[in-house]
Amino acid sequence: MMNQQKGTKRTCPQGHVYYKSSDCPTCPVCERESRPEEGFLALLGAPARRALEHADITSLKKLATYTQKAILKLHGMGPASIPALKKALQDAGLDFKPAD
Repeated sequence: MMNQQKGTKRTCPQGHVYYKSSDCPTCPVCERESRPEEGFLALLGAPARRALEHADITSLKKLATYTQKAILKLHGMGPASIPALKKALQDAGLDFKPAD
């Protein structure tokens, strides 16, 4: 029996061919290649990391200017990411902005 792929066959702008069953346009090959190996963004799953990158939050100093509530409102960010972010901030002597 042939191995059947699940989802729609797609090709990203870089030429990677992949199958996706959702409407998510993210190429999994590009995603693996762009994953940071160190820093606080490396601690997160892809959706949470993309949420922060899309909001241009790529440093702990910038992250510390946001409340937890504001971070959780970002599309792709879930509550499971908050403990890793809190620890990264604390390790740097920072914290989330206090709630208003």
